[in-house]
Amino acid sequence: MTWEVLCDAIDRLVPGIPRRPRPTKSPEELGSVPPRLKLWGVRGSLPVPGPGTVRYGGNTSCVEVRADGEIIVLDAGTGIHPLGFALEKELGPQTIKLTILITHTHWDHIQGLPFFSPAYNRNNLIRILGYEGARAGLGTILAGQMETPFFPVSLRELPSHLAIEELKEMEFNIGKVKVQARFANHPGICAGYRLFTSAGSIAYMPDNEPYESLKMQHAADNGMDGDEARSFAEAERTKMVEFLRDCDVAILDAQYTDEEYARHVGWGHSSLSSVVLLALDANVKKVLLFHHDPRHDDDMVDRMIEQARELVSKSGKTLLIEGAREGAEILLGSEVTAK
Repeated sequence: MTWEVLCDAIDRLVPGIPRRPRPTKSPEELGSVPPRLKLWGVRGSLPVPGPGTVRYGGNTSCVEVRADGEIIVLDAGTGIHPLGFALEKELGPQTIKLTILITHTHWDHIQGLPFFSPAYNRNNLIRILGYEGARAGLGTILAGQMETPFFPVSLRELPSHLAIEELKEMEFNIGKVKVQARFANHPGICAGYRLFTSAGSIAYMPDNEPYESLKMQHAADNGMDGDEARSFAEAERTKMVEFLRDCDVAILDAQYTDEEYARHVGWGHSSLSSVVLLALDANVKKVLLFHHDPRHDDDMVDRMIEQARELVSKSGKTLLIEGAREGAEILLGSEVTAK
C-alpha cells in the first residue's frame, strides 16, 4: 500500500464533486467465469515468507471462490493483499462487489484486511459476514486492529461501501450460493463454512481440533468419567462427518503431524491422520491440507502430503489429497491447476 493510497482514503473525508457510479458486472457476466476457487493464503498463525516456503507460500488464510455470479472470499489473512490487486486488474474500472466470510478474528484470519486495496475505492461494495467474537462484536474487533497506534487509517475512514454483518443463523444465502456454517473446536468463537454452488460444494474448516484426545485428556486430568467424554467426542465427530458429507472440495486444518499434535492437545488444530480419517468417513472427493504450521517448510509439507496419501491407500478408499498452495486453482470437478 502506498502513501498516496492512504492519503486518498483520508482525503475522502473532504466533500468532493459528486461522481457518477461506475458500472458493476452483473451476476450473469461474473457467471461467465468458470466456477472455481483460488488459494491466496494457506499458512496458519503468522506469515512466513522466505526460501523455505517458496513453493507452498507464506501468506495467511485467504481463499477466493467464484461461482453463480458471486465473488466470495473466505477469510482476510495476508493473502487478501495480492487478491485485491488481482481483482482490480481483472475488473478494471468496474465496481467490485464481493462478500468476505470470516471464520474467526484471530490475527492470521483478519490481518490482511487493512491492506485490501478494493476497500480504498469508494465505488466498491464490500460485505463482511461473520459471527460475534468471544469478547466483542465482529465490527468492534475488525475496527480495533486499524485504530491508532496500530494503523494510520481507521475502518470507518475506508472509502468503499463496507457493511459488516454479524451472522445469527447457521444457514443463509449469498446470491444463489447456499451457505451452511458449523462452529469449530478452536479457542474463542470460530466457524467453518460449506458453500453449495451449482457446480459443486466447497467446505472450509481452517481451524478445528477433534475432540477425542482433548476430552479424554481433560477427563483424566479432572477425575471425570472417561465414557462420558468419549461419547461426547464421538457425537461431535459424527456431526462433523455429516457437515462434510459428499463434499467435492474440503479445505481442512492439517497443521500438525501426529507426533506434533501429541504436544499440542488443546491448541485448537488437527493432526494429519485425524483429518484424513474424517474426510474418508465423510466420503469427501478432494482434500486440501491447509493452515500449514509456520515452522513447516516446503519439504515438510511434501512429506505430510505423502503420509496422508499413504493413509488413504491403506484404507482402500478413494480420496484425492493435495497440499494447499498459494496460486493454485481448482475448477469444481477438475484437478488442481497451477497459477
